[in-house]
Amino acid sequence: MKYEWVIQKTITWVESHLHEQISANDIDEVTGFSKYHFHRIFQSSVGMSVSEYIRMRRLTNAASTLLNTDERIIDLAFYYQFESQESFTRAFKKLYGLPPGQYRKVMGMMKKSKEEAIMEEKIKGWFMSGSHPYNYEIGIDQTNVHQGKASGYLKSKTVQDKDEFATMMQQFKANSFKGQRVKLSGFIKTNNVKQFSGLWMRVDSATEDILQFDNMSDRPILGTNNWNKYSIVLDVPENSATISFGILLTGKGEVWLDGLSFEIVDKDTPSTNISFENHLLEEPTNLSFEE
Repeated sequence: MKYEWVIQKTITWVESHLHEQISANDIDEVTGFSKYHFHRIFQSSVGMSVSEYIRMRRLTNAASTLLNTDERIIDLAFYYQFESQESFTRAFKKLYGLPPGQYRKVMGMMKKSKEEAIMEEKIKGWFMSGSHPYNYEIGIDQTNVHQGKASGYLKSKTVQDKDEFATMMQQFKANSFKGQRVKLSGFIKTNNVKQFSGLWMRVDSATEDILQFDNMSDRPILGTNNWNKYSIVLDVPENSATISFGILLTGKGEVWLDGLSFEIVDKDTPSTNISFENHLLEEPTNLSFEE
């Protein structure tokens, strides 16, 4: 969490320069850190080196373009800074298991068949909740993808009031994480979010008391933003029963979620828990309403 700001700054810069040549010196100028120091920070946070991240994002964008346009493979190879169509094909096949041409044909047929057969597909493991979930929609997007073949999305449909909200979420038992500090991370992209969007996570007891909670209320994602990495860190007390997490959208807009990870971290990783105790008074006050 200490260096999250520089990770987000770097990813934002990288996302807008994927079709250009990017050197180590460019990254140094963006971060202000030494190459070796920042490499360790980025590797620890994102799980891959900066160069691996850049290549993954270029290939992911290329895969989406293959499925949704008629762009020539050689043009994609040069646009995303590969020295030849052959080197692009090797890298693409290593990531996706198929060469670009075959991927376009096979995945295109699968996508068409899936769209025709299941127009209202539910997302495995995920469900919708919130104040007005019927005014929102969740689904799988194969066009706006951060990594792999698809992302999940939550978007407004018939929202009337700015305070209406919905969440795409999961719940699971806390048993395996009791006494641990856990970190939820994911990549998020937004479009025209007016009120609020962000990751959230909550740890509850068996009696449904909130033990730990963070919804990024102190660092909301607003407006239109390209893919970037966000995280939440919470403790899981011994009396925990369930852990809930998801993506939240208030008011109008659209938000995509991809590449989620859930891991145990050490106590040196700062918690993002929002303490409710700070809002409690020590004793009753102003009982006569005259203060």
